[in-house]
Amino acid sequence: MSKNDLSIVKAPAILVVDDEEDIGRFLQSALQREGFDCLTVTNAEDALGIMKQNHFDVVVTDIKMPGMDGLNLCRQIKSAYDTDVMVMTGFSLDFTYEQIISMGASDFLIKPVTNSELAARIKRILSERRFRAERLEALAELKTQLEKFQRAMEGIVQAMSVAVEMRDPYTAGHQQRVAELAGAIATGMGLDHETVYGLEMASRIHDLGKITVPAEILSKPGRLSGLEYELIKNHVKAGYDILKKIEFPWPIADVILQHHERLDGSGYPNGLSGDAILLEARIMAVADVFETIASHRPYRPSLGVRKAMDELAAGQGLRYDPEVVKVCLELVGNKGFSFSRSWEKPEDRASASTPLEPAQGLDIQGR
Repeated sequence: MSKNDLSIVKAPAILVVDDEEDIGRFLQSALQREGFDCLTVTNAEDALGIMKQNHFDVVVTDIKMPGMDGLNLCRQIKSAYDTDVMVMTGFSLDFTYEQIISMGASDFLIKPVTNSELAARIKRILSERRFRAERLEALAELKTQLEKFQRAMEGIVQAMSVAVEMRDPYTAGHQQRVAELAGAIATGMGLDHETVYGLEMASRIHDLGKITVPAEILSKPGRLSGLEYELIKNHVKAGYDILKKIEFPWPIADVILQHHERLDGSGYPNGLSGDAILLEARIMAVADVFETIASHRPYRPSLGVRKAMDELAAGQGLRYDPEVVKVCLELVGNKGFSFSRSWEKPEDRASASTPLEPAQGLDIQGR
């Protein structure tokens, strides 16, 4: 090869590898007349050497050559370069098309090869390369747009969560902590990433409907009246109504609507039971109850982790999904789960043995 042959090759660039120099020169001349930049070498080792210095779109290689054969060359090229390989041979009975393609080749030609057929095959390969490049570019752009959408969606969800906390400062951080525990439970149950992510999104705004409840009721110390309790219970329907027309990739509105339903039908707003309650809602219910009991509330101090675990154990298979409770208790009791934000005031830890009030002490009233 001359010094000029080693210059940077312009695209579309073709490298011909054939131990018969006459055939190599013939193919080079034919391809150059078709408008391709083309170099030739007589063995696989030279081909790999020149590829370290230059980019080629397509390598056309013979199979049977001294030293490394064309099939091994094809494998090495495909493992190291974004280059298509066309294999050609005069020993057509020794190889099948399927064998050659399975080794990474883009095409297989039987010698003797006509100029027009070789050029047409290379043009097809180049067209497919352009299509793959355009597809990858489109996928990259789609990924970027989806990431932007996800960040925007997360920002909107966070804004909704903050709006709820501004109305109910006594339970600031509650939704985030429920999201953390619900996500951990769902992961522990083997749910797929997308389902876990959607559940976390729903959990972060599961009390959104509380923006319709008067602030004095949300922060009222002591027991609620019957009317006040009904207003509190309506927050799940209010949250559903706010979100139901938003086309999330997950059933966020329905999960929020159902997160106070109970396995035995004793929950609200629709008295659903068993599998009629979405699994995500059953998970959120357990996380919500655990966090609520273990946290400070306007009407009582924190009751502690043990009380929360006892309530879930007592309701396992009755009010709460047994598998969800099992995973939750395992996470908290044996796997060291903890919230990223403080959820139990230090001065309240001593009150962990405080007797639970009927109903309201376990937050059945939805606060």
